Amino acid sequence: MEIKKVNPLKKAFDRFATRITFFTGRPLTFFAAVVIVIVWAVTGPMFKFSDTWQLVINTGTTIVTFLMVFVIQQSQNKDTVAIHLKLNELIAATKTASNRLIDVEDLTEEELITLKNFYIRLSELAEQDKDLFATHSIEEAQELHSVKRHVDNKGGKA
Repeated sequence: MEIKKVNPLKKAFDRFATRITFFTGRPLTFFAAVVIVIVWAVTGPMFKFSDTWQLVINTGTTIVTFLMVFVIQQSQNKDTVAIHLKLNELIAATKTASNRLIDVEDLTEEELITLKNFYIRLSELAEQDKDLFATHSIEEAQELHSVKRHVDNKGGKA
């Protein structure tokens, strides 16, 4: 597997986005923003609640919000990829896990709904069996469930 050289601009933006999201997520930053809003509100009577006074807060918050969307999205994308990779590693390393779930995030919404329904059905079958480790596929669950039902119908224990 070849690792591509990272574009210096992308690397710099990634570092910047990580630092900014860390900094803006802190309580001190929130309280600083609250103080700014309070100072702005208190100065309202001084400026007679003019259009310029209102424009200052509107422009400032719009610019910050607009820029933060991109910064937060960068950090969120990176975190999401990292989580997917970690989950893929766990699935690949676990002997009884289905490898079909590796890269499941690339499926369409319809495929995800189908897969969700598969796990709902599997859960329903597992509830009937009262065994957390009974099966890992619908086919296995149905086969085991049939065997248990057949044994129970003959008066035996499942």
